Amino acid sequence: MINILLFAGLAEQAGTQSICFDEKKTTTDDITLHLKETYHLQWIDRAMVAVNEEYRRGNSEVKSGDTVAFIPPVSGG
Repeated sequence: MINILLFAGLAEQAGTQSICFDEKKTTTDDITLHLKETYHLQWIDRAMVAVNEEYRRGNSEVKSGDTVAFIPPVSGG
């Protein structure tokens, strides 16, 4: 099982901060697509992605036991 964490606006849109993804092996792109389709997270492509607290760029492999966090850009004022 893969633990997915959503922050800020993404968590608000999905209605949850944590999702369990029942896969043994996948990629960050596959998870992004799943979240986009299932939770209608339109802006998830703009989020930073971290796997086990390490930021990743591009498509990365994810395996059971990993934690994937999606952190949207922050704007201040």
